[in-house]
Amino acid sequence: MTWRKSSHSGNEGDCVEVAIERTVGVRDSKAPAAGQLTVSRRAWSAALRRLR
Repeated sequence: MTWRKSSHSGNEGDCVEVAIERTVGVRDSKAPAAGQLTVSRRAWSAALRRLR
């Protein structure tokens, strides 16, 4: 997976990283080896709609 950080994360490095491919992976940038949450693209889109 190719991981991306938000452009709003600044230089602190304390943020969530997202990888959007066939599924969407979400992980803590401070502890990438701790694992990731994987959701469907449909679930990710629904979550973003609710957050906006």
